[in-house]
Amino acid sequence: MLVEAIISRLSRRVSAAIRPWLWLAPALAFLGVFLVYPTLATVYRSFQNRRGDAFAGLENYQWFFTRSDTLNALRNNVLWAVLLPLFVVGLGLLIAVLVDRVKYEVVVKSVVFLPMAISFVAAGVIWRLMYDINPETGTLNAALDLVGGPRVGWLSTAPWNNLMLIIVGVWMLTGLAMVILSAGLKGISAELLEAARIDGANEREVFRHIILPLLAPTIAVVATTVIIFAIKTFDIVYVMTNGNFQTDVIANTMYKELFANGQPARAAAVAVVLLLATVPVMVLNVKRFKQQEEVR
Repeated sequence: MLVEAIISRLSRRVSAAIRPWLWLAPALAFLGVFLVYPTLATVYRSFQNRRGDAFAGLENYQWFFTRSDTLNALRNNVLWAVLLPLFVVGLGLLIAVLVDRVKYEVVVKSVVFLPMAISFVAAGVIWRLMYDINPETGTLNAALDLVGGPRVGWLSTAPWNNLMLIIVGVWMLTGLAMVILSAGLKGISAELLEAARIDGANEREVFRHIILPLLAPTIAVVATTVIIFAIKTFDIVYVMTNGNFQTDVIANTMYKELFANGQPARAAAVAVVLLLATVPVMVLNVKRFKQQEEVR
């Protein structure tokens, strides 16, 4: 009887220990097949030659960090990672604060959020037509013609063409940032804001000393999310310029090396560089989520 009781207790413990892993097994298998294995395979491929039949060491990485065109793509990604979150978060926060609790709030938010209903490829096509140097097609040059101004090659004039591409990303993502920040703003107690105003604080002081600190965690999450998008940006650049006129980015370089130049090993090296650039931001985002959960 004692032995049977011990065996029964051990079996229950083993069953309790194994059961969670059985539930997790499908998800872990999915991640292993579609995430872990491709990542490891890409890293391994980046150290091989073009044919994939010999070890090339750091040759592909040396190629990436010594060519002017790839370094230009890296610089453009840095420009995207700085300006895109700055404009997106800034405009999103500004709109969220200005239209908070006013009668036309829903209308304004709907209009600002509307670009999120289309794909980035469609947005690239729309804005490429707007930037066209022919005033019969290009909206901006048609406006310049009306006031007697010179026509501008918005997408061919470096380095300002990079800013024109970033504007498309801002147009697309500002609505998303506005919705998230507006939700965070509505989570701030109205009584707290009213108490500050009664104590003599003006609207600028209320925003600076109450709203902004309380929204800081939400702003950080939105900013890091936009930074990840900026680092991985591809659609807009590919559709509008295909990386010409010094507008190339890392993801587009990877695409061209793989499909246009037939260099899978170099494309794998570019993909690894892109991954290494994204991972720190993702880790920071996860840490912030954990800190928010601990506060709750």
